[in-house]
Amino acid sequence: MSDNAPQPDRGDRSAYARYLAGMDASMRQKVALTAAHLLCEGRIADMGMGSGAGSRALAALYPELEVIGIDLDPEMVAIARETHQLPNLRFVQGDIAQRCFEDGSLDGIFDSSVLHHVTSFGGYERRRALDALRAQAAALREHGVLVVRDFLDPGEGEVVLDLWESDGDSSDDPRTCSSAALFERFAREFRSLHPAPGFAMRRVEGAPPAMRRYRCALLHAVEFLLRKDYRTDWEAEVREEYTYATQAQFERATHALGFRVLASTPIRNPWIVRERFVGRYAMYRAEDGQPCEIPATNYVIVGEKVSPREGVRFEDRGDCPALGYLEVTTWEDVRSGAVRDLVRRPNRTVDVIPYFEQSSDLFVLARTSYPRPIAGGSSLASASIDGSRAPCWMAEPLIVVQSDKPLGETVEDALRDEARITPERIHAMRAGTTYYPSPGGTMEEVASMLVAIAPLFVEESLPPRAPLSSGGRLRAIEARQLLRAAQVSGMPDARLELNTYDLLARTGRDRGPWIGETITLRDAALPERDTTTMVAVAERAPRRHWRRVERARSTGFVAVRARTFVELSADGTELARLPLELVTTPARSTTTVALAPLLRARGSVWIGVDDDDLPAAQCFRGSSEICVAPAWRLPHDVATMSAARAWSLARLREEYGVLAGELFELGGRYLPSAGLGPEVVYPFAVEVRSVEQAPRALRWVELADAARHAAAITDGHLRVCVLRAAHALGV
Repeated sequence: MSDNAPQPDRGDRSAYARYLAGMDASMRQKVALTAAHLLCEGRIADMGMGSGAGSRALAALYPELEVIGIDLDPEMVAIARETHQLPNLRFVQGDIAQRCFEDGSLDGIFDSSVLHHVTSFGGYERRRALDALRAQAAALREHGVLVVRDFLDPGEGEVVLDLWESDGDSSDDPRTCSSAALFERFAREFRSLHPAPGFAMRRVEGAPPAMRRYRCALLHAVEFLLRKDYRTDWEAEVREEYTYATQAQFERATHALGFRVLASTPIRNPWIVRERFVGRYAMYRAEDGQPCEIPATNYVIVGEKVSPREGVRFEDRGDCPALGYLEVTTWEDVRSGAVRDLVRRPNRTVDVIPYFEQSSDLFVLARTSYPRPIAGGSSLASASIDGSRAPCWMAEPLIVVQSDKPLGETVEDALRDEARITPERIHAMRAGTTYYPSPGGTMEEVASMLVAIAPLFVEESLPPRAPLSSGGRLRAIEARQLLRAAQVSGMPDARLELNTYDLLARTGRDRGPWIGETITLRDAALPERDTTTMVAVAERAPRRHWRRVERARSTGFVAVRARTFVELSADGTELARLPLELVTTPARSTTTVALAPLLRARGSVWIGVDDDDLPAAQCFRGSSEICVAPAWRLPHDVATMSAARAWSLARLREEYGVLAGELFELGGRYLPSAGLGPEVVYPFAVEVRSVEQAPRALRWVELADAARHAAAITDGHLRVCVLRAAHALGV
């Protein structure tokens, strides 16, 4: 079927899944981010749509969404109209830096790699990009969403940059010259439309063999690295200044527009990192010679327009009197004498997942823009190892605390009172799964209830969470698109993702294509004596290895702090004060790494799991045995992504004897329990090359077997690792 032919079946999602799988990584990311933050229906503008392929993808995947592609070039608009024809898609000529729509007429705006053109062809004045955002913001309705995907100014500072002089000739022809020669040319002609193009740099001594060493501003080094492989159209590339705002400047500008930030995420495209960065250059901080982190290949910021009476940010104003909500208990391992602390929250937590089917698609209702001050506003949170910011308003399930009422009645009451879904709209309820989001330090059990309802795409302005200004809204997200959003850090709540995987499995639906990093595994030797099955794991003899001891025995690894959070409007007005208790780990950071050790052998993929004993499991089930993923809180001094990767692999070898090959991002980072603490988890897939004797031994289970029994996995980190790894590898 040609691109310009009408689509015969607007509800056949499998056709669009094949189409999505064929897109390049940036286009798949664009679609996934749209799923995370834009409604499945309404009216959105794709600013600077170029060929129109991205606009078409959005229109094809969201048949209830009107998509309008905007471009300044009338010829590009004409070509797009001829090439891409769908009932819910149109293309319009317009200047994205000016007002193209009536005020309050759009539900969403997408600026994908386009705002740097506004500055580059506007005299390199950075304010022009922010002026364009201000003009666009007027077109959004309240709760409309602005998604900007572009490049990121890395900030101030000088660097030492090593580039190969042996990967090309010594000319300055960009099509044939070495990276070093190209950089010297770039230093002369960067921002070639400026009256005084180029920038200052100097060649210095000390380069490794076959390389040249330069000293320059970090900004100019990053500008070069981002374009050094775009040699065919070099003369056009050097006209543009890719970077025009730092992350902090983007966030301040978003707040100033009256928007709350739903996502602020530097992105490092794994393919670009592997094929164009690793081994292609070296860069060090000039002041101390320490290696620089790999620069972001893109940046995404998402803002939601709110009324002047609603908050756009939270501030942590410090300690307040204890609330007595969370309780710390101390436990001793009867075998070794080791002591662990657990933080307990009262009552059982239930994730309510309303869903419905329409035109063969399965939609999940999520509570979006729900205030979570602890997740993104706590000053006790460690600095992010990849520069991402956890949001203060996020998408999550409808979370209910069960008291003395039966579960079904509790869920029905919550749907009526908190989501305005009346009992007559409920078709059926079925119990989902039960698991522990982060059982190493918290005594929290989460159950789920899957609720089939009459179709409902959006319910605006849910009852506010007192005393805060808003309670979010309910909106439908196509189930497979929700999973894709999680794969690119667009949906950080792990519980929503896990319940969606469960719902797809229970309704017999496929997961759709994986759009995260591609995982490749080479064959390795399987430790035969340590293999098992999920059935055998479930049938092992129960164990009780923990006993509760007095609090004086505590190691202080886990602590509870009560903090005051202040909600602020765009003009800085204080809207509300809210005291909250949260869980911290003073001796470690709030960043966790969770690993999925993967081994290819005997024609299958195997995953290594730790058959551990934890007091949280014993508290809930009466026995302590629990299979967990290898996971650790990072030390405070492991503060970058490269350091976290190296530390994790060293710990995996030291503790489990696993010698690793490649390390892969296993989808986006996630928050295991955003209302309990600022913990953020980075999952990685590890290619296992061999296994040595070590203090602990992993048990090896076929990944397909683990995925089939995912509902029985109670460790939240392991369940995420299993489901994502199986999805990524097509198991």
